Amino acid sequence: MKKLIYIIVVFISFIGTAQNEALFDKATESYNSGDYQKAIDYYNSILDNGQHSAELYFNLGNAYYKLNQIAPSIYNYEKALLLSPNDREIKNNLGYAQNMTLDAIEVMPETGLARIYKTLTGFLSFDQWSYVAVIFMILFVLLYLAFYYFKYAMHKRIAFILSIVCLLISVMTVVFAFIQYNDFMADQPAIVFTSEVRIKSEPNKGSQPIFVLHEGTKVNVLDGLNEWKKIRIADGKTGWIPSESIKLLKDF
Repeated sequence: MKKLIYIIVVFISFIGTAQNEALFDKATESYNSGDYQKAIDYYNSILDNGQHSAELYFNLGNAYYKLNQIAPSIYNYEKALLLSPNDREIKNNLGYAQNMTLDAIEVMPETGLARIYKTLTGFLSFDQWSYVAVIFMILFVLLYLAFYYFKYAMHKRIAFILSIVCLLISVMTVVFAFIQYNDFMADQPAIVFTSEVRIKSEPNKGSQPIFVLHEGTKVNVLDGLNEWKKIRIADGKTGWIPSESIKLLKDF
């Protein structure tokens, strides 16, 4: 019975994969022929099937960009960048889309230490750091076993030193993974989808507007209350925005 269930699950998975590949090919064909809306429909069908990837979101961003739909293009480029943070092509196309937004927000300057910290920890995602940690831990175990079984003193010394180095690297990458995970969970980015929205000082329609944002602007969600979200923009300003005016990026 268990074997039959396993075969059925594998068969269904195979059919689903084949279907998604067929949809992806149709989307690519539609995109190349200039039918961008049809390509978007095919790509979204793949997402509806539960499949997502950096390539899929990148292609969606390109299709929306061709239709001059700024907010959806930026939204999908940003989602692609979450899955592939070091992809230069995604960053370049995201930059082109961001140049079409209306809001010119100055980014708060970072200290030298903050830049170094982000460069080191942001080189890989937290799950990638975890994989590196596992690899170096395996190397540590293998080298330690080699140290135990080697007969010659020179070989033992080399194996011992390399095992300690691998252990230290493994511990360091675990720390980086932990830092990246905490940063990932604390950061809740979203994209403004309303063409123009007034940011309020309090979470109600009667409160005073403090600034205005336009579609495509990236914000960070700090809190929520009923149908409102408290946000912070790149220059440090905070305020409340209606929940329906933004779409969270980490909604995989």
